[in-house]
Amino acid sequence: MFKRTIIIVLDSVGIGEMPDAAEYGDAGVNTIGHTAEAVGGLKLPAMTTIGLGCIAPIKGVECPPAIKGGFGKMAELSRCKDTTGGHWEIAGCPAEQPFPYYPDGFPAEVIDRFKELTGAGGVLGNIPASGTEIIMQLGDEHVRTGYPIVYTSADSVFQIAAHEEVIPLDELYRMCKIAREQVCVGRHAVGRIIARPFVGTSGDYRRTANRHDYSLLPPRDTMLDVLQASGIATVSVGKISDIFAGRGVSRSYPTKSNDHGMEVLAELIDGGADQGLIFVNLVEFDMVYGHRRNPQGYAEALERFDRQLAGPVSYTH
Repeated sequence: MFKRTIIIVLDSVGIGEMPDAAEYGDAGVNTIGHTAEAVGGLKLPAMTTIGLGCIAPIKGVECPPAIKGGFGKMAELSRCKDTTGGHWEIAGCPAEQPFPYYPDGFPAEVIDRFKELTGAGGVLGNIPASGTEIIMQLGDEHVRTGYPIVYTSADSVFQIAAHEEVIPLDELYRMCKIAREQVCVGRHAVGRIIARPFVGTSGDYRRTANRHDYSLLPPRDTMLDVLQASGIATVSVGKISDIFAGRGVSRSYPTKSNDHGMEVLAELIDGGADQGLIFVNLVEFDMVYGHRRNPQGYAEALERFDRQLAGPVSYTH
């Protein structure tokens, strides 16, 4: 029926809680609904035409009588709250076991092994934290000692932050690979190891676009593997290739922002991209606005995405 399918993931843009939300401290969540309330309503005409306002009440977004597409709200089968598990499930491979989470930081056995194998003289942090906040809190000490900043979050992640002039990117990536392959294994096999480089000076530290994710391999074939084995192109835009550890991906286009991701998508469409699947992740919703609980920024990003979507959407009908 279709020569090309496009999946666009708005990372962290949720539309209501799951039945088990309370187990993750997420009772009552509804990111897009609460954002709309906080800013007095959203203007999302492109997504309105394909049924967004018919899924749940969203201030400013109506449910029109004529819809240009299908719409719905899905519940996740996997018992996890994580980018990796969610994307695996989108690709037909629900996570069989929940990933480990560390609300009190990583145990000594994990940190000690990390220090031993990487040669790091010590680590800073080892707490759940916002990535933007922890570099402001520990950035000066990191620059002074040279120790990497290790932290986690509500997701199943082992994150390593380092100033690019203190721990060069190649060394940071080496540490992450060691953490992926030799440290966070077995019962400590978190969903992702994430390199979080930053730059700047005291009081003005800023994360860069040189982030890199090191994910677990899916436990069995995903739709990406099946399509690729059938000779059908699978194109990754954003961090999709990282999430699937590169498996089943024909071509990958890393991106630096939501805008960049949509620009790449438009270029692929205008250029007559290969028949097959284009799988896009727009991470700024989560990384820039969600983590900082910034409803105004979130709303502006949603409305900007909607304007960008108005172009590519016309190609899909």
